[in-house]
Amino acid sequence: MKKFFAALLCLLILCTPVTAHAEAAPEIVSETAVVIDAGTGQVLYDKNMNRQMYPASITKVLTGLLAVENGNLSDTVTVGETAIAGIDGSVSYMALHPGEEISLEGLMYGLAIESANDAANAIAEHISGSISSFRDLMNSRAARAGAKNSHFENPNGLHSENHYTTAYDMAMIARTAMANPEFATIWGSENYTLAATNKSESFRIWHRHALLLSTSQYYYPYAIGGKTGYTDEAGRTL
Repeated sequence: MKKFFAALLCLLILCTPVTAHAEAAPEIVSETAVVIDAGTGQVLYDKNMNRQMYPASITKVLTGLLAVENGNLSDTVTVGETAIAGIDGSVSYMALHPGEEISLEGLMYGLAIESANDAANAIAEHISGSISSFRDLMNSRAARAGAKNSHFENPNGLHSENHYTTAYDMAMIARTAMANPEFATIWGSENYTLAATNKSESFRIWHRHALLLSTSQYYYPYAIGGKTGYTDEAGRTL
């Protein structure tokens, strides 16, 4: 009887609802979302977190992670013709020129702050020799970061039917990336002045993430980094 009572007591304790003391989950308009503890990876909030979606430019988080892990920020990158092929004023870009010599650090800031698609391509070619080889590196690194339902086709996030991820996978990739001090410094910067190159004058760029802009009505001083994205097919991503 004592053993039964103890078991019953444990069952009652485990079955006691705790929701009465918890705040209601937030109402959000996005189709999918997740909040995780960056230290442990524990999921704190989930809305369709494993549904496959198009990521748009938040893809660049993975590209930036691979850049700092496989390159040196002081590297000089020579921009190739293929890095700027198909990149024009209809998408975000730095207006890089063939033969332009720019530091990997400069490209990283262009990637993070300006969301430059040509910078993403130039980084990919510098790290892996070609965008196709970099794609393989992206998928293997994403899996090691904890991504389970993703496939990446390019380093910039421009639309491809076979380029997709999930809220959970991107959270795990971002968690891994923000643990890298070089990455975190760049991704949390409000603005950056790009040095002059052999093809361009020096100019300043400002982050597109409103939470990181001190002049924005949405500025949040506790935000330490982030990335936004948009394509017609993906909608707005964060």
